[in-house]
This record gives sequence, structure tokens and C-alpha cells, in this order.
Amino acid sequence: MSRETYLNITTLAVLAGVPLWAWMADEPFTITLATRAVIFALAGVGLNLALGLGGLVSLGHAAFFGIGGYAMGILASHAQSYTPLMEVPFVIEGTKSMIVIWLVAIVASALGALAIGMLSLRTSGVYFIMITLAFGQMIYYFAISWPAYGGEDGLSIYVRNDFPGLNTLVPIQFFGLCFAILCLALWLMHAIQKSAFGLALSAARQNEMRVLSVGMEPYRLRLVAFVISGAITGLAGALFADLNRFVSPTMLSWQMSGEIIVFIIIGGVGRLFGPVIGAMIFILLEHVLGGLSEFWHVYLGALLLGIVLFAKGGVIGALAGREKAHD
Repeated sequence: MSRETYLNITTLAVLAGVPLWAWMADEPFTITLATRAVIFALAGVGLNLALGLGGLVSLGHAAFFGIGGYAMGILASHAQSYTPLMEVPFVIEGTKSMIVIWLVAIVASALGALAIGMLSLRTSGVYFIMITLAFGQMIYYFAISWPAYGGEDGLSIYVRNDFPGLNTLVPIQFFGLCFAILCLALWLMHAIQKSAFGLALSAARQNEMRVLSVGMEPYRLRLVAFVISGAITGLAGALFADLNRFVSPTMLSWQMSGEIIVFIIIGGVGRLFGPVIGAMIFILLEHVLGGLSEFWHVYLGALLLGIVLFAKGGVIGALAGREKAHD
């Protein structure tokens, strides 16, 4: 096995081992931190498909993260208040079922990504970045001006949603559920990278004219990748809202989009486990340095600057060397 494979296995072992140790030591807060890292890593895996494989620098991915969060918040709030979500032309009730909420979050985020992608992918470079940012801010300000679901104050949920056979109020069980979803997303990402679609998408990133010359349409390849990317990020948003039992417009802000990009850059753009390592480092810095100073982002900025200047392959690139990113 390559050094990167060993590093990936070690990363998974650490990510699973820390909360298990915390569970045995009765440290629920540490389990919650690990769960945050897993959920942020899942959001990063979603964006990494578009950014790492497709070369699409999106500053609007928080829109899909927030759409997933609001899908969870709206359905759960109607379930806890026993009021239907819609009565005409037919009745739609709220729900506390995680499986139903995840499906709604995935579909809603995918549709949002489809609508945004169909327009924004007709541009490239800085224009694509700014259009995705503009769409994200439009949805952000819509959420702020949506008083039915809290507006600027957000929406609190007083229940933890249900999953068959589990007590999701137990931190270690909720962590295990999120960890399993992350593993499935990593497996899906690996399968896409090795598939004909993934190879074509990577080729379109490197040389668009050659892809056109063999009869493939780069626009369609990127649109499919953007939709899958948005769906995965939306699922992460639903889990994040469930973890906090709260959803607010901050989930839709451009700062959230920037943080997800930072996860990928720290770990390694295009690396399978890049978002996982990046999210773990981010949460660790937030916990350790955040307790020392409210300006802990200065240290994060210094780390990011060092990676960009001296380790362009991210932490994985620095530790695994110049091996292929997708081995």
C-alpha cells in the first residue's frame, strides 16, 4: 500500500478512536467535537468532488449546507408543534424520521445545485466564483427575511430526530451514525474518482478542448458533479442542524463556504481524505486556540499561508510526498 493509503487508514482510526476513548472516559463534549469534525468533513467531501476533481471553486456551497439544515429544521419544527407543513392541495406533515429528513435534504440540495449550476457553469474562473457567491448570498438574505422559520434569529428544535434501532440522544450513537455516513461518502467519492465519469471530469479540468474532441460535453460533466456535490453537502447540513438542534442563516453565509474550502486546502485539494484531515485540524485549532484567544483565526491564517506557500498538496501531500492523489 502507498503512504497515502496508510495515512488514510490512520486518519479513520484516530477519528473513530478518539470518541470511543471519550465514551469510556465519560467525556461527552469530546464526542460532540468529533461529531462536528465528521460532519464538516462530509461537507468537505461534497465540495471536494466539485473543487478537487472538477476544478470548480464554489463560494456558494454554504447554500446547499443551509438548504439541508433548513430541510431538517422545517420538518422537525412542524413535527414538534403538531402542525402540518402544507394542507392544500394535500396534507404534508412534519417528521422526526432521520431517513425521511435526509432524503428531503438531499433532494432539495440537489435541485438547488441543479438550478444554480445550470446558470453558473456557463461561466468559468472568477466569474463562476462570483456567481456562486451571489446565489449563496441571495439564499442567505432570503433566510434572514423568512420570519415563519425564525428569520435572523434562526430556528430552535427541541427534539433529536429518530433513527431506527438507535437512541440518537446518546452522543456516541449519533457520532457512529455520522461516521458511517462519512465512510459511505468517502467510498462514493473513491468510486467516482475511479469511474469513467470521474476520469472524464478530471480530463475536462485539465484540458477542455481534448474532452470536446472525443465527443464529451464538459458542461454536462461539471453539472452532474456539481449536483452530486451539492447533495452531499446538503446531507451534511441536515446532520449539522440535528447535532445543534438549531438552524440559522449563518449556515448559508459565505464565511461557511470559505471554511469548507479551507478544510480541503489544509488536507489537500483532490485528495480523498483531504477534507477529513482538514476538518479535524480545524476543529482541534478551534477548540485549543479558541479557549486562549477570540482571535484564533490568526493562527489558522498562518497555517493556511504556510500550506499554500510550502505544501501545495496540503497535509497529505506533505506527509505522503508526490504520490498520485487518487492511489
